[in-house]
Amino acid sequence: MKFVNKIELGDPSTKKQNFINVKLKMLCCRYWYLDLWDCHDMVFPFWRIYWNKNEGGELTLQDDVYKMDPNFLYIISPFTSFSTRFLKHHKYDSGIHVSGKNLTERHNEAYYENKSLIHFFTHFNLGTPFDNVFPGIFKIELTDHLKERLIYLTERLKIENHDFKLTFNLKLQSFVREAISNIGAELWKTINIDERVLTVHRYIEANINEKLSNSELASIVNMAPNSFARLFKEEMSITLHNFIQNRKIAKACEIFEYTNDTIESISFKLGFSDRYHFSRVFKSVIGISPALYKSGRYT
Repeated sequence: MKFVNKIELGDPSTKKQNFINVKLKMLCCRYWYLDLWDCHDMVFPFWRIYWNKNEGGELTLQDDVYKMDPNFLYIISPFTSFSTRFLKHHKYDSGIHVSGKNLTERHNEAYYENKSLIHFFTHFNLGTPFDNVFPGIFKIELTDHLKERLIYLTERLKIENHDFKLTFNLKLQSFVREAISNIGAELWKTINIDERVLTVHRYIEANINEKLSNSELASIVNMAPNSFARLFKEEMSITLHNFIQNRKIAKACEIFEYTNDTIESISFKLGFSDRYHFSRVFKSVIGISPALYKSGRYT
């Protein structure tokens, strides 16, 4: 019998296996009826999955219009600029305007289905480097297994919408993982980026609260600042400066989701000179002010 080098792993094989670790982090999961869904040029630093139980929802990405079909999920990657609309009740051509409420057991869902948009959504992050794929909207057909998960999730959300049990968490994560696994392989080419860029990427994530300079980051991989900046742009299709800004704003959004920190304290934590500089950068990246984002009046 052959003994393995790392017997503490409990694996009797000597053949090494390489796995890709995806750090799935759930941010929210809701089941609403919407009377108004006029949201324009939204850009957020997290993934979204949208599903409408009935017809009438519409997504727009530049010149592409997606008439939302109840037989499909719509997955939106981070930093995608897109717009939404409920065709039965459309009032605004700019800004973010949402009117609706969480569905509960007390609601007659069939009644609302005739007049409102029955809307499920979940927001999440996947960690480095999977939150930095190319922007886009991906239409994924509902498999029988996904439908089964979706029925469970929406029914549970009508009962409990705050403190979720382990079973709900596991099934939600299973639903998300299966849904994103159906996206085409082309989207995931960021996992094959140059190792030097990935090293700096991880350093930025670990030191996102610091003021990071091009020269400092280039020195980590023993490159000249200009050469590394060119390499980064080639690999990531974004400048190093804009990438750092995006990641800082992504961290700000995460802090808003999980704490009651003020805009001033968050701007200080993330190395901005003051609240006004932070607010300008936040709005340039996300499209809305940090105050509006903090209020949660969007979907």
